[in-house]
Amino acid sequence: MIVALTTVSSRESAEAIAKHCIENGLAACAQIDSECASFYKWDGQVRNDPEFRLWLKAISTLEKPLKNAVLKEHPYDTPQWIVFKAENIDEKYLKWAKEVSNLRGFL
Repeated sequence: MIVALTTVSSRESAEAIAKHCIENGLAACAQIDSECASFYKWDGQVRNDPEFRLWLKAISTLEKPLKNAVLKEHPYDTPQWIVFKAENIDEKYLKWAKEVSNLRGFL
């Protein structure tokens, strides 16, 4: 199982990406954090903008199609995309995640 992380500038964008991934079986769960302050350098300037963090939990075999879907739906030119490999997953949770995921052709 993986946990993927991205950020967007609005709650609406985060919700749209989350809904798309869940409806298409690419993620078993999506969580959106409250607004946070994001500091970064862009075009040579330090920026400070509000963002919403989107966490996506998915079966490992869906990592590539999940990434493709998120990047296609993402409003940024260079979106953050970080993936963590999950360890010690509860068996019942993993079973549920597999049941709700679109695993056709990915196992």
